[in-house]
Amino acid sequence: MNETDSVIRIILADDQALIRQGIRYILDLQPDIQVVAEASDGNQAVQLAEQYQPDLMLMDIQMPGQTGIEATRTILERLPHTKIVLLTTFDVQEYVIEGIRAGASGYLLKDIDMSEMIQGIRSVCAGGAVYNTTNAGSALIELVGRPLPLQGDNTSTFRAPQGSQLELIEPLTERELEVLQAIAYGKRNFEIADELYVSESTVKTHVHNLIQKLGVKDRTQAAVVAIRQGMVK
Repeated sequence: MNETDSVIRIILADDQALIRQGIRYILDLQPDIQVVAEASDGNQAVQLAEQYQPDLMLMDIQMPGQTGIEATRTILERLPHTKIVLLTTFDVQEYVIEGIRAGASGYLLKDIDMSEMIQGIRSVCAGGAVYNTTNAGSALIELVGRPLPLQGDNTSTFRAPQGSQLELIEPLTERELEVLQAIAYGKRNFEIADELYVSESTVKTHVHNLIQKLGVKDRTQAAVVAIRQGMVK
């Protein structure tokens, strides 16, 4: 979201007009959210994303043209600062995994309470991630590879399961790895602080250090790195 603009600009992408209209009606009632466009298929979603460059897109998975996951991958290659939350009726582990790999910052079911959806939108735009489905946990486990070397290891290179390498500026400490794993599960700073019995300011310091060491721009990118590189237990 633009620093000079507190309103979250959103594009809705769903092939069912009634779904779009219902979601738009609720979202437009929020003072900090504005729906700027609607797409009825994956190809149009990509076109409108390039035209409007929204802060966030709510993306259905099953659409004509490109699927929501394909459109997500295409959009994030061109607009890496746009956040995408997949919104679907399908609580399927394979879809959750593919959504994470495509770079989506969230995966929500269409029967979710609207207040939870709105909270999820705000959380993602603030740098969080939301995977609120019964299959999210098993999907994350499926993506896990070898853990990252902890403090004391003499290497700063982590080898991902697929053979790619993540070059770290310096190794993560054990505490930083714990914070990173919590971020990957969509937990906010105060929740991490409660879980680790530390202050919220300490968590913020760890998050700042993680962003620097991983060479990413925000906590959402850090979560994506953690999941893709198998750093999540």
